[in-house]
Amino acid sequence: MMKKNIKSTKLTNNNVEKDLRRYAEIPIEELYGELQTSVSGLNLIQVDELSDIYGKNVITIGSKNTKFKRLLNSIINPFNVILLIIGIITFIFDVVIELSKGGRADYLTFIIIIILVIVSSVVAFIQAEKSNDATEKLTKMISNRADVIRNGIEYEVLIEDILPGDILRLTAGDLIPADVRFITNKDTFVAQSALTGESNPVEKFNKVDDINNKAITDIENIGFMGSNIVSGSSLAIVLKTGNNTYFGSMAEQLTGNKSQSSFEQGVESVSSLLIRMMLVMIPIVLLVNGIIKKDWLEALMFSVSIAVGLTPEMLPVIMTSTLAKGAVTMSKHKVIVKNLGSIQTFGQMDILCTDKTGTLTEDKIILEKYMDVKGQDDYRVLRHAYLNSYFQTGLKNMIDVAIINRAINHDIDQISKRYEREDEIPFDFTRRRMSVVLVDENKKRQLITKGAVEEILSISSFVEIDGKVIPLTSESKKIALETYEKHNNDGLRMIAVAQKNEVPDEHSFGVSDESDMVLIGFIGFLDPPKESSKEAILALSAHGVRTVVLTGDSEGVAIKVCKKVGINVDNVLLGIDIEKMTDAEIKEQIKHVNLMAKLSPNQKERVVSLYQEMGHTVGFMGDGINDALALRQADVGISVDSAVDIAKETADIILLEKDLMVLEEGVIEGRKTFGNVNKYIQMAVSGNFGNMISVLIASIFLPFLPMLPVQILVQNLLSDFSQLGIPFDKVDESYVEEPRKWNTKSITRFMLWFGPISSIFDVIMFAVMWYVIPSMLGLNPIESSRMFQAGWFIFGTLSQILIVHVIRTKKIPFIQSNASKPLIASSLVIGAISLAIAFTKVAVSLDMDKLPLIYLPILTAILVGYMLLTQLIKVIYIKIYDEWL
Repeated sequence: MMKKNIKSTKLTNNNVEKDLRRYAEIPIEELYGELQTSVSGLNLIQVDELSDIYGKNVITIGSKNTKFKRLLNSIINPFNVILLIIGIITFIFDVVIELSKGGRADYLTFIIIIILVIVSSVVAFIQAEKSNDATEKLTKMISNRADVIRNGIEYEVLIEDILPGDILRLTAGDLIPADVRFITNKDTFVAQSALTGESNPVEKFNKVDDINNKAITDIENIGFMGSNIVSGSSLAIVLKTGNNTYFGSMAEQLTGNKSQSSFEQGVESVSSLLIRMMLVMIPIVLLVNGIIKKDWLEALMFSVSIAVGLTPEMLPVIMTSTLAKGAVTMSKHKVIVKNLGSIQTFGQMDILCTDKTGTLTEDKIILEKYMDVKGQDDYRVLRHAYLNSYFQTGLKNMIDVAIINRAINHDIDQISKRYEREDEIPFDFTRRRMSVVLVDENKKRQLITKGAVEEILSISSFVEIDGKVIPLTSESKKIALETYEKHNNDGLRMIAVAQKNEVPDEHSFGVSDESDMVLIGFIGFLDPPKESSKEAILALSAHGVRTVVLTGDSEGVAIKVCKKVGINVDNVLLGIDIEKMTDAEIKEQIKHVNLMAKLSPNQKERVVSLYQEMGHTVGFMGDGINDALALRQADVGISVDSAVDIAKETADIILLEKDLMVLEEGVIEGRKTFGNVNKYIQMAVSGNFGNMISVLIASIFLPFLPMLPVQILVQNLLSDFSQLGIPFDKVDESYVEEPRKWNTKSITRFMLWFGPISSIFDVIMFAVMWYVIPSMLGLNPIESSRMFQAGWFIFGTLSQILIVHVIRTKKIPFIQSNASKPLIASSLVIGAISLAIAFTKVAVSLDMDKLPLIYLPILTAILVGYMLLTQLIKVIYIKIYDEWL
């Protein structure tokens, strides 16, 4: 019966807003009844039934990466489309027209083209599946969970398993994982920028809302999937999940085409260049061969076959498999890639902005000191700090945990039994403090506040010195500041504690009550630098990545830590300075500043944005609510598995270990990934350019086609298979020493230098096959056209296989640098198959004559000469342009 009722209440996306408005107005007990739940949550039987009805709590509209979609993407790419068009043209001329004339149909060329498409598509699909499987496995290693009350017991479940009717416990830092109505609230502020674009948090309440004339996102008792809790806490009932949420109903608009990464833009520009070259080549080859050889049909088929030979159908395969391999390798270094395209951006990064806590330090906050304003140990300060941390309901950070642990060690925690919390004023990143209002067993009210020293001083009118409360004058303030600065400069993170007893009996407490406070002392924390941090920063620097610290902490602690880990802090910028400066002034300053302290979340985002405007590729590493804006702004956002949900959702890359050394390993792997893709691209561009020149020369001077269409297609197929080992190739250590960016100008320059080299040796091979071999065998050059075609077939195939080994490294191939075993294996296997075709009777099946063994040493000499000249030009090229790949 329940299942039937729930099915009837499941609405389409078009009715989501209307439904949420109704939910906002009805009494909570009526809502419990409609969703067949209670404050104790769903029972386990309901969970099983609802899971079958609603499925996973995920957004799938317009973005579901299904197996069919991956198959379609593997087939439909620019290069396969070109091949299919060419295949259709071939089928029409070789089969349809021949049969209509009563001739014999020739299916071979058409079949080979289809094989090329199938091979390219199958390999791309297999790699896409491996990539998808790897991504899913890696994503599962990132734990995005929510606290859910079911059957009266609180559980921690995956966000995707949340169901309508679930009761959620939400605290600061949590993502709201579904559309909810708030049941109880304690100073709950929610950021809804994902839906509204408004960066300022809005306060939510549990009262039945008057929704007249309000926008849906302004309804105060409704929380939306995709927003996050900034401060405070609440209980909430889940109303809608997955595609049925308000976010889901907007998914088509919200999840439009994502802007391309620099990696995708680079691949697309190179693909466009190759396609343009091919489209220019076809009519030129057609006209030259048609005019000279007078056989326009044969000229058309030849030009079409050349187009196939120039099509880099393996580019999608090479790119996908290289990125997937890179993601899996990075996972072994405890680096989880959420988006494969971000791997290259990771390697391209030249500035890493990072918070201090946990990355440069041990992330183990230890409470070292609790003192009065003169610096003397004072248990009373620890006691007040403990009451503040214990009774606050928001996200208890490491400072709160350290305070509570120290209080337990000194048996101070028993004091909590004498108090009850009446209210609290939650922490936010503007005030940088939080307060609790407590009532003791004698009904005495007390407001206790802790926070940043400057903020506490700004709201204090009194100070306690030697057990007496006196006005906070310039003299008494000087005493307090001297104590603060002394310990701050010693590397302690200092927090001020204040209190007041003059608190109204009945009152809705807010920020205005944080006034006329009595400063009673400080608590100091130590977060020691990691031993590995200095080594990691040096390693990043050696690889061209500058580390910049952006922290909300005070400059004293930050300077101490930065010095210990080797970061230059001759110049420091503070948030208050940045706030007063123009963008141009900040840009000038941050060229040399490696530490910026006391920053707000907006200031972190601003600094990252300005670095980007200066032409840098910026990574940002953070794990807190205050890091979300900067993580989103950065070219590559980096977080850790222990981060708050909003940080993990925003980041592109997740570290399973909060250590810069892990990050450095990920940077290297990102550069290796980029390098292997670049090898294929440089080879394809330069090789195709050289082939264009060679084909034009051959078309002009030879009375017959230098190769038949079927021979070109088989050669292309063999070359493609020989390159399947590229994603697994090694990369020179020197290559990963600095960031790499796509540079179309550099690729074009490479093409103009190295393309003609292959044409020179093609012409040498033409001369050998036209003059030398026929003369040695006593044959007429014109009558030995089939042998000529076999000669160019084997030279073209082997030269493409071997030249990869020269291009793949700036060193001397086979002597100073060897390829990986997969690339060597693919080269040897395809090379052997090619030789077997050209020097055995298999050649006849491709309309070629078997080559005489006398050609083998000549072929070897030409190939060696080709590789030696390419190596020589490579040395000159590197010396002139100081770059390779």
